[in-house]
Amino acid sequence: MSSRTLTLIVLSLALGLGAAWMANNWLSGRLNANADDNTQNVVVAAVEIPFGTMVEAQHVSLVRMPKATAPDDAFDATEKVIGKIATFQMLRGDIVRGARMAEHLGGSTLASLIESEKRAVAVRVDDVVGVAGFLLPGNRVDVLATKRTGSSNQAESKTILEDLRVLAVDQTASTDKTQPVVVRSVTLEMMPKEAEILVKAMAEGRLQLALRNPLDNQKKPVEAPVVEKPAPAPEPVKPPVVRRSSGGGGVTIIRGTDVNVAKVQL
Repeated sequence: MSSRTLTLIVLSLALGLGAAWMANNWLSGRLNANADDNTQNVVVAAVEIPFGTMVEAQHVSLVRMPKATAPDDAFDATEKVIGKIATFQMLRGDIVRGARMAEHLGGSTLASLIESEKRAVAVRVDDVVGVAGFLLPGNRVDVLATKRTGSSNQAESKTILEDLRVLAVDQTASTDKTQPVVVRSVTLEMMPKEAEILVKAMAEGRLQLALRNPLDNQKKPVEAPVVEKPAPAPEPVKPPVVRRSSGGGGVTIIRGTDVNVAKVQL
């Protein structure tokens, strides 16, 4: 084989390898470009994040996810999540969403869990009032009030508040416990008007908490106040009609259906 033929073979192999390398790079670039157009960064929980926990850097990680499957309120950077408070328990791999996070604006983490128009009120409990220690943050409860009424000193019980969220038990706002624990106080979330009703009931008698099923969010319909019909107005009393008799000095007096004739001296 001549040197010229060998040179042409080597040159052909080099050009073929170069063309294959360029084609592979071009195809990979196109695939990566399409992938970048259809995916986005999404923050997920790297570990279990309990309810009421302030998110730290080690709690979250960043993954790529198709844009069509990512929630609208998902975060695209871990820096946007660090320092927020988890308002729901999140498991490892769960997408961190804005609806499940709250801003920490100072003070305790519990204050960040309260909705803007609501208040937190603590209720002193024992093993009975606290439903044998089975109350955990995130549960929903009803409040029953019992007080003595009347001269016979009979007890009367009534449900005064319904479907209240338990924010904390004692000084714990996490839900990592599964065994019943007897606590001394329970912090409930409620509207300001409901807080007034609760504080008044605590001063008047004894309270009892009733644990609700998480799926039961129905409340009793508010009874319309009974409006008494006004008593009918009395019929006006007609003044007596006096008529003079044409002859003899008599006067006729008519009161309703009674007719009397009185004689007068002229």
